[in-house]
Amino acid sequence: MSPAWRALAAALALAALPAAGSQEGLARWFDPTTAPFIPVPEIDLDPNAGTTVGLIPTWLQTDSQGQIRRIWAPDVIYNPYFGWGARARVFDFGSADTQWSVVGGAKERVESEFDAQYISGRERATPLSYSLQLLYDRSGTARFYGVGNETHSYDETVYTDQQQYFGAQAGWNLSHAWQLAWYLSPREVTITGGQLDGIPSTDERFPHLPGLGTTREFLNRLLVTYDTRDDPTIPRRGGELVLYGALASRCYCLNDSLYSETGGDARFFWSPDEVFTWAFHGALRYLPSVHQLPFWALSTLGGDANALGGAQLLRGFGAGRFSDRNAFSASVEMRARVADFDAVSTHIQLQLTPFIDTGSVFHGNGDAPLAHLHNAIGVGIRALARPFVVGYLDVGKGSEGVVAFSGINYPF
Repeated sequence: MSPAWRALAAALALAALPAAGSQEGLARWFDPTTAPFIPVPEIDLDPNAGTTVGLIPTWLQTDSQGQIRRIWAPDVIYNPYFGWGARARVFDFGSADTQWSVVGGAKERVESEFDAQYISGRERATPLSYSLQLLYDRSGTARFYGVGNETHSYDETVYTDQQQYFGAQAGWNLSHAWQLAWYLSPREVTITGGQLDGIPSTDERFPHLPGLGTTREFLNRLLVTYDTRDDPTIPRRGGELVLYGALASRCYCLNDSLYSETGGDARFFWSPDEVFTWAFHGALRYLPSVHQLPFWALSTLGGDANALGGAQLLRGFGAGRFSDRNAFSASVEMRARVADFDAVSTHIQLQLTPFIDTGSVFHGNGDAPLAHLHNAIGVGIRALARPFVVGYLDVGKGSEGVVAFSGINYPF
């Protein structure tokens, strides 16, 4: 999941509180039925970035059916690493078929971000679907532990990751279930030294690591998708299978290859009744050929992110905990409906979600993906505002301790 979507889970959780009746004075600001906006205390948990705290004055715009159509959520935050900061956010859910969002902000030191996204054709009811994204992100908490499935926590290093890219995907909907899509993305990544006290800088411990400095990448990816889910945001039945292949080059052409990529991503959802939904996910990513591969293009395992052709989740470890050429991951969740509330002109549903994650990274294309697996178990709390918004707090335990994550959208 993109960092731009983080921290709104708290807004949904607060909105879910039942009204306590008429409020006066300061109390009215904390009652969703009387406040001009929702003053949401923000706690953003991340094992790499530390605990960010702040305040989000949140406005929710709903339609006559009580469905959220737009969220305005600026915030003022404090992070122990980088000081005070502020962000502006707007998320628009104009229809089931078209959505957009814009997020931008900065902290006192090091970190800044801008992320604009537009999606059309989500329901695949027309012949074409497409999405556009323009992103600039400068992060000072990215980690690298070396390459391999058995790297040690004491080899932890930190680096500053600045990247800017444009991503575009066009999909030809052969039917409601079948889609053939092409994704392209020119990207520039600049890796410089870390700036966190007590953690060695990546460029000092690994001075000859490919990918330090500035690298340009042009990615072309072809995708074939079979999707029978009943909903792309909050699915309860059906499944999705994506097979893909890609070529990445150093310039905006194909004559100086960085790597080739192939893989698959599968998820399946089953609801035996109205209370429980079982969710299953599995992914494989291979890099069959590489040429001076930047370390940031390796397959990674760790954190709460699940990106097609990118990071895979393992919610007992921080993002990027394990990295190598290839990766396997699998997860199962039991999403149990435990409560429902009406608040702020919309309907909120709470879920309790035990989960199990497993996975590994490996170097050879002939290596066994299921050998030497890393495992994590945990439980999540989810707040759903149908049909478009899911906020979560997931707490997981791996072999190195307990970690917690918060954000928007299901992990898979």
